[in-house]
Amino acid sequence: MRHRFLATAALVPVLGALSLAGCAKSSTTNTATGTNGTSCVTGASIKAVAAAPGGAAATTTAGSGGGGAATGKTYTIAYQGPLSGDNQQLGINEDNAVQLAIEQANASAQLPFTLKYVNADDQGTPDGGPPAARKIVDNNNVVAVVGPAFSGATKASEPIFSQAGIASVSPSATNPTLTSQGFKTFFRVVPPDDAQGAEAAKFLAKYSPNKKIYLVDDTTEYGKGLADVIEKQLSGLGITVQREGVAQGTKDYSAIAQKVASASVDALYYSGYYADAALFAQALKSAGYKCLAMSGDGSNDDQFVTGAKDAGEGWLFSCPCGDARVDPNAASFAQAYKAKFNVDPGTYSPEAYDATNTIIAAMKTVSGDVTREKVATALRTIEYVGLTKTVKFQPSGEVVGSTIFVYGVAGGKRVLKGTTEALLK
Repeated sequence: MRHRFLATAALVPVLGALSLAGCAKSSTTNTATGTNGTSCVTGASIKAVAAAPGGAAATTTAGSGGGGAATGKTYTIAYQGPLSGDNQQLGINEDNAVQLAIEQANASAQLPFTLKYVNADDQGTPDGGPPAARKIVDNNNVVAVVGPAFSGATKASEPIFSQAGIASVSPSATNPTLTSQGFKTFFRVVPPDDAQGAEAAKFLAKYSPNKKIYLVDDTTEYGKGLADVIEKQLSGLGITVQREGVAQGTKDYSAIAQKVASASVDALYYSGYYADAALFAQALKSAGYKCLAMSGDGSNDDQFVTGAKDAGEGWLFSCPCGDARVDPNAASFAQAYKAKFNVDPGTYSPEAYDATNTIIAAMKTVSGDVTREKVATALRTIEYVGLTKTVKFQPSGEVVGSTIFVYGVAGGKRVLKGTTEALLK
């Protein structure tokens, strides 16, 4: 897979002084002492590195190519994700990108049809998934769905989409089991947590001098699934893992924070979403925890920084998601996104944009009227050159290839540190 990752020149002004020679990582010199006298690495001491430039910029957009002026046919693409609730920002990031892709495709005047857009709020929960999915399915003009966004809502929604024969292309649902449960029309443009978890485990092991790591998950489909992968990988690397589940929506993290701070571990990995991660970060600071703290893509949002305040400083995040704010290949997308929504694109905005444009590209290959069944079939053979990658699906619905990134909070801002491949060198 060709991943359109950051050109070296774009990294320098955003991330500061980087180690450029041979893409080598700067030496880690800053350490902390845990509550029991354990010497450990801090997140702030892990320096950003420059990754090798990716492939050529995307040369195709959903609005370019053949077609000509739109006919009288109108079709709808839906988005499903959390548009309310504690972790709504991740859904809003995606929903905005879907709207932008559809607006641009219509404005190109090169589609053989006109597109409309609708959305359905599932609050990112398993309970919210089926009603949102039924709302979409009952709209006969909807030919495909971008989403669902969260793994729990996806698992609950996919039987409805599968039965209706409507394709759903998720920008962010990463639970590994989603493509092995018989959902006939499910696709995703990000790799599963098998990939993220394996890379996160290698990263944690590298910065674990005493080979002890605490793993906490939020007991959701996403959080538990990611933690399961990380635990298995860490155990295979000879790391001692202490693990506990703390339910999503917990308001008082003082008890688990004290356990982590007293455990003499090198690092903590929290597998859950940003609203809970922010509260956990505050509790960990109060408990005196000073070692490496890391979370996954569900926490990798600026809302974590807002919620955690100074307790989030130095936290790291693994994510199978690029950063459109600094990727030169996404410059025009980022500019258009900000012009329309008055904010920078966020986590999974470019992936949602790619998912939408992949659906549109598949629709353009259809002969005659565009139907749900035709779109689902076309997606199985589509190859779309997008912002984040060339989107091509395996028979299971998994996207071909994977790249995992590490982000961090520095100076009160969330910044990209590099790919795990570059940081592990």
